[in-house]
Amino acid sequence: MWISAFFIVLLFSSFKEVLFLERTLELSCRERERVQKRPRLSACLSVGETILDGEEAVDGAGESKGGKSPMQDDGSESLSSSQEFAEKGKEDSAKKEVYTERFKSIDTRVEEVEDARCDESGEDLIRRGKEIFLQGFNWESHKQQWWRSLKRKVSELAGWGFTSLWLPPVCDSLAPQGYLPKNLYNLNSAYGSEVELRSLLQHMKKSGLKPMADIVINHRVGSTRGKGDLYNRYDGLPMPWDEYAVSSDTGGLGKPSTGEIFKGVPNLDHSSEVVANDLKNWLEWMRKDVGFECFRFDYAKGYSPKFVKAYIEASKPRLAIGEYWDTCKYIGPNYLLDYNQDAHRQRTVDWIDGTGGLSCAFDFTTKAILQEACAKEEWYRLRDAQGRPPGLLGVWPSRAVTFIDNHDTGSTQAHWPFPRNCVAQGYAYILTHPGQPCVFYDHLYEWSGDLKRVILELIDIRRKLEVHSRSHITILEADTNGYSAVVDNKLCVRLGNTEWTPPSDSLWELTLSGSGYMIWSKPQPLLTSQ
Repeated sequence: MWISAFFIVLLFSSFKEVLFLERTLELSCRERERVQKRPRLSACLSVGETILDGEEAVDGAGESKGGKSPMQDDGSESLSSSQEFAEKGKEDSAKKEVYTERFKSIDTRVEEVEDARCDESGEDLIRRGKEIFLQGFNWESHKQQWWRSLKRKVSELAGWGFTSLWLPPVCDSLAPQGYLPKNLYNLNSAYGSEVELRSLLQHMKKSGLKPMADIVINHRVGSTRGKGDLYNRYDGLPMPWDEYAVSSDTGGLGKPSTGEIFKGVPNLDHSSEVVANDLKNWLEWMRKDVGFECFRFDYAKGYSPKFVKAYIEASKPRLAIGEYWDTCKYIGPNYLLDYNQDAHRQRTVDWIDGTGGLSCAFDFTTKAILQEACAKEEWYRLRDAQGRPPGLLGVWPSRAVTFIDNHDTGSTQAHWPFPRNCVAQGYAYILTHPGQPCVFYDHLYEWSGDLKRVILELIDIRRKLEVHSRSHITILEADTNGYSAVVDNKLCVRLGNTEWTPPSDSLWELTLSGSGYMIWSKPQPLLTSQ
């Protein structure tokens, strides 16, 4: 008798699941159709080229080391709703053709998304896809005995589930933060001595926390005046280059720069065989002798990605990330973030392709869209016209390093900060979604309140449910009320004011909730992967 009752309950539960499946899929299709019918702004072909309703498209948020630009979005409520702006008028047929053509050029790397069975050997970290990074510094960290401070935190960071710790530049630098390097082989910096650094790295290795070096090789401060009475020579230093190591457009005798110029200091000519070979040797030394396992390439848009490919092939880090901070598309006199950022993320995809797919990249597209969606409750932004997440994680998730803020966008520089009251919502998104998330030091250690607990609980959920860079995501809602999605058929996440919930049976569990977000988990599948 009790067995019959058990099967009746089981059948009833299964019937509820079928009804829920039909309801959520119908909602998803109906909402997707509605979103696609909403008038959209035309795609940006190039900076300042597209015209919409008589208004010129303008360049958006910005340069990682420059001053704060009025074009950068800081979450200010003074901007009018870009959704309302988007619903004014209709595009002409030519612009629709441009939008469609541009959209088709951004293909999801299907082989990456579907390859969910990751290599557990740990040798190929991109393939494994389970990294959770911590940026282990802010803009003011050089004012403390930083290597000693971090060493005291290594064990707890490893215990919390972080896999890699990104350190600030470790070399001798004109600026204390490390981003104006002089002698790359001198590891005594404002953060501490070489002895302290090596002790930190050894302790990290014992704890299983992989150290990531901040590689600043777009530019280098000279030691001696040369051509044009500029400091464009490196006499008396290891790697004693002359003016031919410096690009001709930044005061040297080398070839023109292959990327955007970092103003104020000599930019290196990476096409020079001497420069390239010396940097390859230095990177190999940093990995094998000093003890770094991963690299973060600073100002990666300053030189061709083919050089990053060559440097990775020569030095063989376990994982590399490029800081390809490109400009978003903003429109109108109030610099409103356009809904369509396909051109922005495509340029990041192109950069990764230029590295032969050997490097990941920080997902600036997701940052831009996510903070706008959270600040203004414009949740429709979190689904592109093909139903995918709108950032890099929606098209090449295994190469997308998602983040909320870093030492440039946040900290005391605050060039482009995530809205403070939305930071927990932001982490609820990136720590439950595909891609490889990076947590900012300040949010874990410097901010007061409950944020640290929230971040650590989200990391715990991600690890227990084995969410990884290629996890499958189905977006159920993305409209004016809120956002809801299912990840890997075992995690539900909700942002905003939507009333959507998974079935209220005993198999679903509300795992975490806070202001503007809710997360449920379930051991059995919810939806069937497509």
